[in-house]
Parts: sequence; structure tokens; C-alpha cells
Amino acid sequence: MSGPRESIDQVLDRARRRLAAAPFSPPRREAALLLGHVLGWNEARVMARGDDEMGDDDRRRFEALLERRLGGEPVAYLVGEREFYGRPFRVDPRVLIPRPETEHLVEEALAALGGWRGDGANDGTNGGAKDGAARRPAVLDVGTGSGCLAVTLALEVPAARVTACDLSPAALAVAAGNARRLGAAVSFAATDLTAPLRLDHFDLVVSNPPYVDPATAPELSPEVVEHEPAGALFAAGGGRAVIRRLLEACGTGLAPGSRLLLEVGHDQAAAVARLAAASGLQPEGVTRDYAGIPRVVRLRRPR
Repeated sequence: MSGPRESIDQVLDRARRRLAAAPFSPPRREAALLLGHVLGWNEARVMARGDDEMGDDDRRRFEALLERRLGGEPVAYLVGEREFYGRPFRVDPRVLIPRPETEHLVEEALAALGGWRGDGANDGTNGGAKDGAARRPAVLDVGTGSGCLAVTLALEVPAARVTACDLSPAALAVAAGNARRLGAAVSFAATDLTAPLRLDHFDLVVSNPPYVDPATAPELSPEVVEHEPAGALFAAGGGRAVIRRLLEACGTGLAPGSRLLLEVGHDQAAAVARLAAASGLQPEGVTRDYAGIPRVVRLRRPR
């Protein structure tokens, strides 16, 4: 038997109170996001139609999603997507959920590629094995996950030839799906970091690698630790083992003048710069995120 009919506002009000009481403090606005997903509406329409009566089936579907959210499942997995650099990317538990901080990596990559004009010609300001030649710049995204970096760069710089690699075939399936859906020309490869790719064929390498120290897992939100892929989050050696391997590969494999851009943890930038210098890479600077935390380390293979 169905219960008494309620308006959208009534259902939302009850859901917001439950979210506010949750121990991991999810934003109250997630109630409207989840309800919009059920109804096929955007958040603005949900708010504008608050007096509408909720159907029993829709209410049951919404409450089932709400229960999963209160159990800690990330809202991005529940609705199946997360916006990144103004575009919707499909995500599920096979991939890490894109974070706003990673958009700084996009901005630095676009700056690094700024010397290439729309026709693909290089004005000589960028590195690479054929510096100054009229050609398309080659970009490699290592550990692509959802493909948010590779797809964004392919769409923002149509002249670029973008390759994305990942150790996880499941993650590559998600990334390839995002590329198809958003119309991005990206090549994909299943690799352990950069092996067996020829790094000297790339002008720019970008990566948001696993960099969280496993010892800090108890300090993280359960919705991260229990639901997002551990292989995309954690790395041994205080969170630096994967970064160290990538630095060593790029230090010997990149062509002189080519760049590497790395997202790093909140306390890792200085250590990563030292590791990079020891690997034969020249540190060029660090970009801070919206909270003022050193987030992107900029490196170049010296000429």
C-alpha cells in the first residue's frame, strides 16, 4: 500500500535533514541532485517544481538512492557522472572521481601547449624531438582513469595527438566510453605506467598518479576509502613509489625539452622536485590549488 502523497519540497526537506545528520557531513544540496537524477531533471527544475506531487515509484527510487548515499556511496557514482572542466564525465567504481584540484593540471597543460597554433604548427617555444617542425604536438596521459585529463586536452587542443594509458582495463573502458561520448580523438593503451611506450615521441606527459600514503587511510573519509578504487589512490613509499617510477622513466625517456606535469599530495611537492632532479628532470615550478596547497609540479627534460 502506498503512503500519503507528498510534494517534492516535502520529500526534499526530509532528505536534507537526514543528510545533515549523517556522520560524514554530505552537502544538503545532494538531495536535489539525487532527486533530479531520478526524475531526469536538472537541479533548477527540481527547485522550481517544489509544489508538484511526487509519484510513489519515483519516491521509492529516490529513497533507495538516498539510503545508499547515507551508507557512504559517493553521489557521483549514484548519478553516474561528475563534471570536470565544464563537461560531464561518466564515472563508476572502476575509476577515481575527478576532483576540482585536477583542473589545475589541465590549465598547466594548456599553458605548456600554448606555443602550438590551431593548425598544429609549433612556433618553437615548446620542446619535443622535432622542435620547431610543423607538426601536431603529442601528449601522453599516464594513469588516465576516467579519461578526464586526456579527453579534456584533446577537446581543448584539437591539434594535439593525445594518448591515454592505464594499468586497469576496466578504467580504460570507462575512459574510452567518455572519449566516444564527448567526441574526443584519444588513443588508449593498457600499460604499467609508460612501458612499453616511446616517451621520446611525446612533447608533454601529464599524470594524476596514485599518491596517497596507505598509512593515512584511517584519516580519509569512508566514502573515499570504501568505494573508490584503491589502486588509483594509494602508493607505497609514503605515497611516492609510483611517482618515483614515473620520474625515473621520464628522466631517461623524454626527449630534451619535453615536459612532465604531475599532480601531487599536499605535502609532497618539495620531495617530488628533489626526486625529479635526481632523475635528470629540471623542476620549473609548482602550482597551488584553490586552497593554496602545492598541487602540480612542473618539470622539463633539460636540453
